[in-house]
Amino acid sequence: MFATSSKSEGTAAQAWDYLSSAMASAGESAKETAGDIADKAGKKGQKIAKKANKQSQKVRAKAEKRGQYLGTKASDAADEAWYRANAAAAALAGRRNRRPWGLVAGVGLLGVAIGWAAASSARAAMERQAEEEELELADTAVVVTPRGES
Repeated sequence: MFATSSKSEGTAAQAWDYLSSAMASAGESAKETAGDIADKAGKKGQKIAKKANKQSQKVRAKAEKRGQYLGTKASDAADEAWYRANAAAAALAGRRNRRPWGLVAGVGLLGVAIGWAAASSARAAMERQAEEEELELADTAVVVTPRGES
C-alpha cells in the first residue's frame, strides 16, 4: 500500500508539475498575445487619430472660409443698410443729395479726351485724302508745252 501511495503521489506530483508548467506557459502566451493585440490596437488607434485629425483640419478650413464669406456678406449688407438709413434721415430732414462733382468732372474730362481723339483722327484722314487727290492729279495731269514757231 505504501508503494502504491508513493506511486500515486509521484504521479500526482508529476501531473501537478505539468499543470503548473502548462498554466505558466499559457499565462506567458496570453501576455504575449495581449501585448501583440495591444500594439496592433495602438497602431490602429494612431492611424484613426491621424485620419480624424486630417478630416478635422479640412472641416475647420471649410468652416473658416465659409465664415469669412458670410462675414463679408454681412459687412456689405450692414454698410448698405447704414448708407440707406443715413439717406433716409437726410431726406426726412429736408436735405438734398449732394451732386457727385467728381463724377461730373470725370465724365467731362472723358468727353474732352474723346473729342480730341476724334478731331485728331479726322484731321489725319483729311490730310491723307488731300495727299491722295494731289497724287492722282499729278498722275493724270497733261503737261502742255508750247511749241516754239519761228
